[in-house]
Amino acid sequence: MRKVTVAAIQMKCSRNLDENLKTAEDMVREAAALGAQVILLPELFEREYFCQQRRYDFYNYAKPVEEHPAVCMGKKLSKELEVVLPVSFFERDGNVLYNSLAWLDADGSLLSVYRKTHIPDDHFYQEKFYFTPGDTGFVTVKTRYGTFGAGICWDQWFPETARCLALAGAELLFYPTAIGSEPILDCDSMPHWRRVMQGHAAANLIPVIAANRIGTEAVEPCGENAGQSSSLCFYGSSFMTDGTGELVESAGRDTSKILLHTYDLDALCEDRLSWGLFRDRRPDCYGAICGME
Repeated sequence: MRKVTVAAIQMKCSRNLDENLKTAEDMVREAAALGAQVILLPELFEREYFCQQRRYDFYNYAKPVEEHPAVCMGKKLSKELEVVLPVSFFERDGNVLYNSLAWLDADGSLLSVYRKTHIPDDHFYQEKFYFTPGDTGFVTVKTRYGTFGAGICWDQWFPETARCLALAGAELLFYPTAIGSEPILDCDSMPHWRRVMQGHAAANLIPVIAANRIGTEAVEPCGENAGQSSSLCFYGSSFMTDGTGELVESAGRDTSKILLHTYDLDALCEDRLSWGLFRDRRPDCYGAICGME
């Protein structure tokens, strides 16, 4: 049996880069001490959720993968603790900026970079101002502990993301996230947010792991943001499912938390074969999904 213990970290993020990196490092160390071999942090955890406002000076937060402070921290920790770390970061590649994820293996090596495919544009989730849609396609990586795939936040709402990763051999699906209140819409999206990913797990017979941030982050009016005033309350609720989409670990809305669960990858693989969902797929009938009909 190939078993792997996975952790999802739920944390509060401030405007202080060093403070966020210290919080993340401390929680990664704690998760590793609890036995975690793969550890997921939230989306863009090294900063406040800067996409709530449009500021040209925030472009300077982006760094090349090898120079980014979150990735550098991750490399150090993954090598020292022998853990796999999928690290969300704001990437600069020449004159193009991406919302990216660096896959770091348990020896500290950089296996691959995934660039967020689906970029949202909402009142206070203004990511199209910062990020170019990713050009990597959906990425799976063979790590020391298994073959894994990830989407980033808005990617998690699209079943195509999960199915493409499943078809490419992913044994677990990871989603670093920054999501909370919908200040313009009168709704609580948290239950919907969970259910859509639980559906991805159930449809593909692959567990889903989601890590979100917590806390209220406010924007103060200034010349750089043209006088914007707003706030978002991130609702945490990080979770882990089994291969049928059932919740096996769950965090609250407003507390820092390390979720931990052990998966039997061989048993999950046997379940996928036994159900026949991938055997009975009919790609020749799905052209309309891709605009081919």
